Amino acid sequence: MADEFAKGLGIATTAGLAWMVLSGWYTTPGFEETQLLGEIPGGLDMYGNLAIMLREVFFWFAILAMLFFWVLIPGMRQLRQARS
Repeated sequence: MADEFAKGLGIATTAGLAWMVLSGWYTTPGFEETQLLGEIPGGLDMYGNLAIMLREVFFWFAILAMLFFWVLIPGMRQLRQARS
């Protein structure tokens, strides 16, 4: 059980950090304004668009990995133990 928790926490930490870095670079117009959740700037080049896409991928990867490792796998194990 601790194995799944560590995997979920590691993925969430790494993906969350990557999301925060990319959000800080691209969607933080200033420290006095909305930070990390500001508007996506227009006129980005290919690498900027790739970074915005990766930002969304990292966010959902962190959420789904936590759900998978912390809820689904332990739930399936308990269900399997209850059946036998």
